[in-house]
Amino acid sequence: MNQNNVVYISDLHFEHVQWRSELLFWEEQIKSYIKRLEEVVVRWSDNEIRSKIEHFQNQFILHNDVIDVLKKDVKKHEQQIAQYAEVHPVAINHIHFEDHGNLRERMNTQREIYSELKGNYFKFLSKTM
Repeated sequence: MNQNNVVYISDLHFEHVQWRSELLFWEEQIKSYIKRLEEVVVRWSDNEIRSKIEHFQNQFILHNDVIDVLKKDVKKHEQQIAQYAEVHPVAINHIHFEDHGNLRERMNTQREIYSELKGNYFKFLSKTM
């Protein structure tokens, strides 16, 4: 994005589409991670392992909550742009919009958190499967 923090609508839309796709992918991954945890539960009765299983289950629930909020916020921003486009159809391709830096920062932060969670999760699985 440029230094003035303004962008074209097509750039914003492209990023929205990319984020929605990424969020849906995370949701699907988490579903499979939870199923894998169910396999670990069956194999282990050790309290320490059970505690870690519960920790990951809780983390996945929290991450799903954040995904839901991000999906709603992306949709809301997309709707705001669409409303503007309806009112100003001719100008839509010629004007700049304010960049959605806050939303981008939240996505980047969640991406880092999720990456760390996945790394820890796979280390745990490698020890318990």
